[in-house]
Amino acid sequence: MDSDNQYTDVEFGGHHVKVITNGFYDRFRSNPDLDEVAKDPLAGDIDFFRRFPKVQVESRVGPIWAPNFYYRASTVQLLYLAPLSQIRRFLPEPLQALSPLPGKGLVALTFFDYALCDNDPYGEVSIAVVIRCPGARGSHLLELQQAMASDRYHAHVLALPVDTDIARVRGVYGYNLPKWLTPIKLQIDKDVQASISNADGTPDLTLQAPLLHMQQVPSQSHIGTSVLINRVDGVWRQSTTFSNKLNLGHETLPKNVNLERHGGPLTQMLNGLGADRLMRFDVIKDTQIVLNMPVPLAETTAAGW
Repeated sequence: MDSDNQYTDVEFGGHHVKVITNGFYDRFRSNPDLDEVAKDPLAGDIDFFRRFPKVQVESRVGPIWAPNFYYRASTVQLLYLAPLSQIRRFLPEPLQALSPLPGKGLVALTFFDYALCDNDPYGEVSIAVVIRCPGARGSHLLELQQAMASDRYHAHVLALPVDTDIARVRGVYGYNLPKWLTPIKLQIDKDVQASISNADGTPDLTLQAPLLHMQQVPSQSHIGTSVLINRVDGVWRQSTTFSNKLNLGHETLPKNVNLERHGGPLTQMLNGLGADRLMRFDVIKDTQIVLNMPVPLAETTAAGW
C-alpha cells in the first residue's frame, strides 16, 4: 500500500478490505456520480462512460453495481506464439486455442496500470490464451483476421495478479478470476518499464523496451472488445470488456523488447506454455475501460462446443 495514503476498512461480499480514505471506492461504492468524477483533473473526457448506465446486478457475492469503470489506464501487451501441445495443458475443455499457424497458438502477457477507477488505483498483470469464439467452426486464420479487423478477441485468463486487496477480493469472489496479491509496476515515459515481483519482493518478470511511435486518436474512434471466458461455479460465463483507446502504438516482430524471466509463478507459466517467440508488442499509454460482470454463455452456444 502507498504509505502516503490513509485507509478505511470497508466490507465487500462479506470480506473486510482496506481502501483509500475518500478515494473513489470509499466515496462511491462503485456507483459514481459521473459529474463528480469529471471534476478530477486525471479523469479527462468521460463521455465514453455515459454510454454504459450502471445497474445493480446479482452476483456470487450479492448485489453489485456494474459495469466497473476505469477512467484512466495504461496497458502494455506482449503477444507470443506458443506450441498448441503445451497450451492444451493449461486450457480447460471445451475451450479451443485460436491457431494462426499449424501447431501454434497465441499467448498474451499484459501489464495494466489503472490510475483512476471505481475501486481506486492499482496494477495488474495478465497471462491469457487467445481462444476461438465458442461454437466457431471453419478456418482459424479467417477467424483471426476477422478478430483483428473488428478489434474483438476472445481469451481465457490463466493468471491475473494485482497489487491491492480490494482488486483481489473483487476479482476472486466477484468474477472467480485467478488473482493474488503481489507488487506490480508499469511506467510509460521515454521508454517502457514494467515488473511483477513475488510476494517476498524478489523479481518474477521485468520488462524494458523503447517507447514505440505513439498515435493520439479521437475519443471513441478506436474501441476494442475483449471477451473473457471462464468457468464460474461450474457454469461457463463471459465477461465483456470495452476499451476506448486514446494514445497507442504497436510493432510486429519487435526486436528491442527485453523481458527477463526470473523464476516466479508467471515465469514458470510462460515457460510451461512455451511462450518464447514474440510476435507483437502493443503500448497503450492512455485508455478508458468498461468491465462488465460475467453472464452465462448461451446454452445453444455452449452445447455446440
